[in-house]
Amino acid sequence: MKAYWYDNHPGDQREAHDSGRTVSEEYLKNLGVIYQHCPTVESVDVLAKERGYKNRDEIVVSPQAMGAVYEDKVKMFFHEHLHEDEEIRYILDGEGYFDVRGQEDEWVRIKLGKDDLIILPAGIYHRFSTDENNYVKAMRLFQEDPKWTPLNRGPEVDSNSHRQTYLAAVSVN
Repeated sequence: MKAYWYDNHPGDQREAHDSGRTVSEEYLKNLGVIYQHCPTVESVDVLAKERGYKNRDEIVVSPQAMGAVYEDKVKMFFHEHLHEDEEIRYILDGEGYFDVRGQEDEWVRIKLGKDDLIILPAGIYHRFSTDENNYVKAMRLFQEDPKWTPLNRGPEVDSNSHRQTYLAAVSVN
């Protein structure tokens, strides 16, 4: 895992966009973002049990796996959004980026690779992209039936109760 401030320069979302300014794991924790290195699926199983996650699936994001819809999907994943549930992703292979909004509404880019696990709290604005290799295989964990409902950023989502709960939680850190 490598976390840093996103440089906001024009260019493909799959480029590193590394400003050269690192972000600490402590800062990520202050945002409610939890990172863990999990060298085995068994370590993911322990975390899933502790957090009450009963279901999981795997997704491969690549042109080979997704075919003609790949570019549209990657662009869709990169739309700024939140979820009303905590989001857990475990990287099985390849690499990708999760960008999260920092305390001043700036982007923090988190590069994840094999055996990296990230937990994003409900209500945090974020987005995802593969890197320039256009390949990532990830496990998605769910507390109940698998669902993935993004709420794209906008005035009504800004006032969403999960967003407000998130903001209240990070303002006390």
